[in-house]
Amino acid sequence: MKVIFDCRYTRFERHDGISRYTAGLVEAFSRLHPVTMLISDERQLKMLPELPWVMARPGTSLLEPWIALLSLNREHPDVVFSPMQMIGSIGRRFKLVLTLHDMVFYRTRTPPKEFSWPIRAGWWAFHLFYWPQRITLNRADAVVTGSYNCEREMREVSLTRRPITVIRPGVPDSGAPVRSHPGTKKLVYMGTFMPNKNVETLAAGMHFLPGYRLHLLSRISDEARNRLSALAPANSIVFENGVSDKEYRAHLRNSVAMVSACRDEGFGIPLIEGMIEGTPLVISDIPVFREVGGEAATFFDQESPRAFADAVLAVDDESRWARLSALAREQGAVFNWETGAQTLLKLLGSLVPAAQRD
Repeated sequence: MKVIFDCRYTRFERHDGISRYTAGLVEAFSRLHPVTMLISDERQLKMLPELPWVMARPGTSLLEPWIALLSLNREHPDVVFSPMQMIGSIGRRFKLVLTLHDMVFYRTRTPPKEFSWPIRAGWWAFHLFYWPQRITLNRADAVVTGSYNCEREMREVSLTRRPITVIRPGVPDSGAPVRSHPGTKKLVYMGTFMPNKNVETLAAGMHFLPGYRLHLLSRISDEARNRLSALAPANSIVFENGVSDKEYRAHLRNSVAMVSACRDEGFGIPLIEGMIEGTPLVISDIPVFREVGGEAATFFDQESPRAFADAVLAVDDESRWARLSALAREQGAVFNWETGAQTLLKLLGSLVPAAQRD
């Protein structure tokens, strides 16, 4: 069975959610079955495992609908897997599996800023109704999603006629030792500053947390920095504006909690990254976070800065913190790429005749 894995949404310098999902899953899958990566820029190879690869146009190309005719058919794959849903399929001569990670953009229609204005406009229009997504997903032979919460949402609106398989993200075990309370008043947030992330509640909540400091680890625009600074007490927020993986782990291991007031989310890979380091979670009470955090998390009303502060104070008790840290490590271990790769291999094998699976 020849498998091509679409890796064209891999970032060049630092992973975002889709990029990390791509790199983690393709690496684990390659340990189970041969796979060829599809890339659009050789710089992506620095962020991907050392595997065979072929080149194609970016997924945002105007010629994307014809990628099967222009590039993929000549490679003679039995099945192509894409961690996105937008790969072209006109004239394809292979089985196709698409991925829809979340339905956030049906509720928060803010397109990704890294795309050009024409693509952002198309993205916005695409999410005004369900029928464009139905057409998109029904082109495939099967559909993957990243959480049981999203699977439920997809079924509730009959988003596809194709079978849906859940392949949740994972993170490698860092090997971090069992932790004790760090003895700091440090809180960390990793994520974007889009409206659905609701970082404003975290900033406003710092008024009720004297002595604590909120470290925002992601790169941030001047506009977002000024907006959040105006909401919080002076010197209560530290803008790290991007950190390396090593720095990220150090922040997690020196923090009382990883925090998020997100209103809507597809999954939340940073939450797993926090848990695997034994960092308790203080997060908004939304269905997907219940799925991710389980009993290891402390939940609060994402619209209430005071509720956020109360949740932090409840966690910051030495005995409770130690219990939550241990639970976080256990819960984080549930999410691993090996399980996802095994599920993907089983799915792809079910689409290909037995004679082609070896």
